[in-house]
Amino acid sequence: MIRLVLLDIEGTTLPISFVRDVMFPYAAKALPELLTRQDNPKVVEAIADIAATHPGESPLSVCESWMAKDEKAAPLKSLQGIAWKSGFDDGALKADLYPDVPPALRSWHDAGLKLAVYSSGSVQAQKLLYGHTAQGDLTPLFSGFFDLSTGGKKDSQSYARIAESMDLPPAEILFLSDIGAELDAASQAGLQVCQLVRPQDGTIAHDGAPQAATLEDVSSLFSLPS
Repeated sequence: MIRLVLLDIEGTTLPISFVRDVMFPYAAKALPELLTRQDNPKVVEAIADIAATHPGESPLSVCESWMAKDEKAAPLKSLQGIAWKSGFDDGALKADLYPDVPPALRSWHDAGLKLAVYSSGSVQAQKLLYGHTAQGDLTPLFSGFFDLSTGGKKDSQSYARIAESMDLPPAEILFLSDIGAELDAASQAGLQVCQLVRPQDGTIAHDGAPQAATLEDVSSLFSLPS
């Protein structure tokens, strides 16, 4: 019996292109001005962290290098989070989820299923995305948000920690992701798994997990409310 659906974001509920082509460029464009904001304690802290690891280097140059290498450096993630919050708050950014996602999430939630998010993006970024979608604020549907502070997504212990945090046996949790290695790790921890294969994202099918093209298909495969 499934009591919790744990969802990845990119390639699962949201097109990868939105993060790659909208969110990242928005943050990159905002960084030069943002790094001058000495009135923001989080910006000052991020600059200090950059200086500690890259003394004498321009914080902007370091951030640009991190972005080019797609490194998940804590100071960069913090600065991106600040930029994204501003963009979502003023309406410049709005997450456009896959059309099958909002109705499925609402159906599952209304039927008593718990919902949670596990993404490499920070919890703050997760809440911004689901709080500012083209379909409205969906954050009230979720009981938990987990990021890399819980552990790596390809580490089975991360999923064991989530199960413990949600006070559920792993076998009662269904994890949805587009990444095969993440699904393997979750399966090793005892979770049920399903791969979302989204044609728009060019997902490579993984032999080690059931596959679905939409959350409606997930409902059919696992006998969830629809």
